[in-house]
Amino acid sequence: MSIDFQDSTPLYVQIVRDIKEKIDGDELKIGEQLQSHKLLAKEYDVSLITIKSALSTLIDEGYLFSRVGKGTFVAKKNGDASITRHSSIGMVLQHLKDPFFSLIAQIVEEKAYTKNFNILLSNSSSQIEKEEAQIKHFRALGVKGLIIATLRKELQAPPIIRKLHADNFPYVMISYIADEDIWYVGTDHELGAYLATKHLIDLGHTKIGYLSPKTNPLDTIRFKGYKKTLDEAGIEYNETFRLSKNTRDTLISYEAGYELGDRFHELDEKPTAYFAYDDTSALGFMKRVQELGYRIPEDLALVGYDDIDQAKYATSPLTTIHQPVEKIGEAAIDKLIKRIEGEKAEVRTLFEPHLVIRESCGAAISSK
Repeated sequence: MSIDFQDSTPLYVQIVRDIKEKIDGDELKIGEQLQSHKLLAKEYDVSLITIKSALSTLIDEGYLFSRVGKGTFVAKKNGDASITRHSSIGMVLQHLKDPFFSLIAQIVEEKAYTKNFNILLSNSSSQIEKEEAQIKHFRALGVKGLIIATLRKELQAPPIIRKLHADNFPYVMISYIADEDIWYVGTDHELGAYLATKHLIDLGHTKIGYLSPKTNPLDTIRFKGYKKTLDEAGIEYNETFRLSKNTRDTLISYEAGYELGDRFHELDEKPTAYFAYDDTSALGFMKRVQELGYRIPEDLALVGYDDIDQAKYATSPLTTIHQPVEKIGEAAIDKLIKRIEGEKAEVRTLFEPHLVIRESCGAAISSK
């Protein structure tokens, strides 16, 4: 492998250059699958992070494309983007590590494959500038359509999405957007928050808090559902029970939820239950409060949102709101392909979430 560890050029840049040379020299052919990240890291004698940085750059430049769960493939040679121009869809995500959107990506890729479309996957890494650049880059490559999970904090569509809309370019949003005219597939988040909070009220809780990122459009919607439920039950909202942590990537993380556990511990008056914005933050929060000596659910009931796989395996399996991820992924790609092929499709598709009761709220225990 052509890597010079004495060269000041970043290692990932050298790997990018080496793979480009292999593509240009027909050593790697269009459609050929690259080795796994682990094997590439071993052959180049670099870290997995370096390999991922190199491949991400090559994907962004259109030399490679990724099929979720299947690997990375050669997309073009010498600037020939014909493979993308004729049969590909771009997918712009906030974070590939996000369990909700990564599962949607897998479902989209599998369904798209049956329709003879490739999925070109990109990760904006919570950078708005990168998100916009990736959308523009995919259009320049000639993709037929886009599926987008924007990281914007606003409820309304940002200018880059409005530009796609004005150009009548096929796209579908899978992150929440309030505009009724924007193509969108998702869940009724206000209803989900209502179901979570109502469940805690039905269990007898009157001091119910909310774990919140405060940097995400969904926070506004889910908080609205949470507060509406309190109001309907005649329970006064207590601002001190709302624990929030602004995070860099707009999605509250496990680490942020963990830190909020300390904030809970410091409260003079404590809630007896919490509804968390998502499962990831709920699991981090659960970990920390248990370390501090609180018992879940005996001392504190907890309900999350999303129903990610990790939720059922927590130390106290997490009660949560299930989003029908499979339906969202399938509806998103079906809607986009209909738009690409000029068929009629509904602009907004909302699925109803439902409550999944496990041990963390106390209901499952009390019923035994």
